[in-house]
Amino acid sequence: MSSTELPSVPPTSVLPKAASVRVAEGERLRSVGLPGVTLTVRSRPPAREGLEPALYVHGLGGSSLNWSALMELLDGVVASEAVDLPGFGDSPPPDDGNYSVTAHARAVIRYLDSAGRGPVHLFGNSLGGAVSTRVAAVRPDLVRTLTLVSPALPELRVQRTALPTGLVGLPGVAALFTRLTREWTAEQRVRGVLALCYGDPGRVSPEAFQHAVEELERRLQLPYFWDAMTRSTRGVLSAYTLGGQHGLWRQAERVLAPTLLVYGGRDQLVGFRMAQRAARAFRGSRLLTLPDAGHVAMMEYPETVAMAFRELHAVTADTTARG
Repeated sequence: MSSTELPSVPPTSVLPKAASVRVAEGERLRSVGLPGVTLTVRSRPPAREGLEPALYVHGLGGSSLNWSALMELLDGVVASEAVDLPGFGDSPPPDDGNYSVTAHARAVIRYLDSAGRGPVHLFGNSLGGAVSTRVAAVRPDLVRTLTLVSPALPELRVQRTALPTGLVGLPGVAALFTRLTREWTAEQRVRGVLALCYGDPGRVSPEAFQHAVEELERRLQLPYFWDAMTRSTRGVLSAYTLGGQHGLWRQAERVLAPTLLVYGGRDQLVGFRMAQRAARAFRGSRLLTLPDAGHVAMMEYPETVAMAFRELHAVTADTTARG
């Protein structure tokens, strides 16, 4: 094995089954087989017939669980589904081991095409924001509106606090980190993640903290956990270097869907200063800035994000009705 290769991962058919994934009240999970990938989809039964569909895409290291609070608040507004990207949540790794932003976007497109749910109100956070941007740019027919929460779009001056996360994509770093943190408990790991992702970790309830610990314990049992993290991190870094028509900022300029941008003032992973650049790149976009929020505003301030989306949805529906 060369120094740049990652350990091989067992075929999906022989992977051990970890503990059950948590399903919040009113939610259900199902597995969807697609060419090259199998996706787990979390959904809420529509409050009534005729609601427009919505799809939520999580960030690096996250899962569809990250959207549960927002999905519940949008009952009656949209018919919500959240996807676990390949290798995350309860979705097994992709058959080809490709965790690039393009591959994740391809998986989302394949799901939307197979489900026939488009155009959808597409939501993305962090890595999911980059994925959703690419989907909206290359398949505008599938996206009705676009809501991005701290999207992982290229930055020339990356924040110091984001560097350790980026280093996970380098060869050997994940294995080294695993050895150095072997004695860490799941509780310690979760506290570290919350300190990095939340503007105020104190907003996390004891119940939510315990759920996060249980989910991390489940994920750490999966033999492909670090492989998915490493390759997806590398995929984000590779997307940052792409130029021309494949560059994420160029694709942001091509997005036609009405767009809501959400940025947190205490985000340690995506620079708050990028909010204005994003507002200029996405034509006619709305910008919501939350000074006290971190990287996952939809989890910290779901009511505020839901209100902003309701306003976008109402304006879009009115424009559609008049047009």
